[in-house]
Amino acid sequence: MLIMSVDLGKARTGIALSDEGERFAFPKTVITEYNPEKLVEKIVDCAKEYSAELIVVGLPKNMDGSLGFRARECTETAEKIKELSGIETILWDERCTTVSAHTALNYTDTKGKKRKNVIDAVAAVIILEDYLNFRKNRKD
Repeated sequence: MLIMSVDLGKARTGIALSDEGERFAFPKTVITEYNPEKLVEKIVDCAKEYSAELIVVGLPKNMDGSLGFRARECTETAEKIKELSGIETILWDERCTTVSAHTALNYTDTKGKKRKNVIDAVAAVIILEDYLNFRKNRKD
């Protein structure tokens, strides 16, 4: 199954995609869009272009597990994505993914403008890898 992940941001939104075997996650693109309605449309366009069968949207929980304002915004956006695309859309805990993405880019010595352009896609990869590991290890 092809699974697409979304790391929602206020200005930039990262998109990643799995392989059909659900073993790997690949960064696909970063969408720069400030208008929430247009952003949802662009995410749905990506899902259709990549033939995604499931969409995983990062849910930015607080460190204590509670949901703040940003988490509620992401929940609403995920619902709109599901409505517009008709594709099953789930929320996935994304705590610390941006920190992990920065760490990964530090190891590759990615700096400056290039870093700014890829950080959100790398965060989407981390969200998707976490979700794929969950699917692989869950007990049916």
